[in-house]
Amino acid sequence: MLTGALLILAPLFLGFALPLKNRQAMTVIHYSVEALVYFILGLLGLGLGQMEGLADQLSGMAVQVLVLVAALFVANMAGLWLFHRWQPMAPAEGEAVGNPSYRRLFLAGLKPMLAVLTGLLAGYYLLPPLPMAESIATGALMLLLFLIGLQLRNAGLSLRKLLMNRQGLGIALALTLSSLLAGVLLIPILALPWHDVLALASGFGWYSLSGIVIGDALGPAWGGVAFLNDVIREIIALAIIPLLISARPAMAIGYGGATAMDFTLPVIRSSGGLACVPVAIASGFLLSFLSPVLMGVFLSLG
Repeated sequence: MLTGALLILAPLFLGFALPLKNRQAMTVIHYSVEALVYFILGLLGLGLGQMEGLADQLSGMAVQVLVLVAALFVANMAGLWLFHRWQPMAPAEGEAVGNPSYRRLFLAGLKPMLAVLTGLLAGYYLLPPLPMAESIATGALMLLLFLIGLQLRNAGLSLRKLLMNRQGLGIALALTLSSLLAGVLLIPILALPWHDVLALASGFGWYSLSGIVIGDALGPAWGGVAFLNDVIREIIALAIIPLLISARPAMAIGYGGATAMDFTLPVIRSSGGLACVPVAIASGFLLSFLSPVLMGVFLSLG
């Protein structure tokens, strides 16, 4: 476990504090983040593959994932529906053009799963236990968060404008509060300390971060649960966005969580029109910032 999981916030805030205008450097950072994500997800899979009694634990993990997904889905949909009723948003008509490439989105979403699966198979069949694996994963995680902070700061987005986007801010807060409420209700079911359950509920769809952070703090089994929970959130979001966005855009945009500013944004744009894009970017950005902060704070209480 991290010695004081709150330390993960230091590199994030340090990166966010540094302005960087060099476009070539930002390109290097982008590819470095992608490589680090796959590397650390591979280490997560390695830890899963080397767990004692892996076959027995997998069935328990499946139940935990399903419970977490179901509780968060119900709570998030209820919270976002209430926000929609309070602050209805109507996307501009006649702007939804084209269809997103679901094949491309599926292949992009498959790569993190393959990284975890590769690590799992290598740990189970090939590699002996690596004594330095946890230290390597922690160091890589700190570097990853620093680079993510740089990306958030230098994404060409004004934090002031994002915070002034009432719809985006409201969607982010509705998803956050409903997720934490679901976490509170799951405390007796998941049989974990309350702060660890709330950390699990704070991934907001950012599977490449939640699996890493939770796995580093609570072990590979819970890291796998966090990873799968947020992967399934993304899959469900891709399915429901075209169905909901015309009538209840807050619910469609919000359920995607942090992915609304990147992975699910093409589907939001194609299905909901340009009017939905600034709202999606604002909510996704705020949730991308809140997720590591909340996970770090909750895990530091252990």
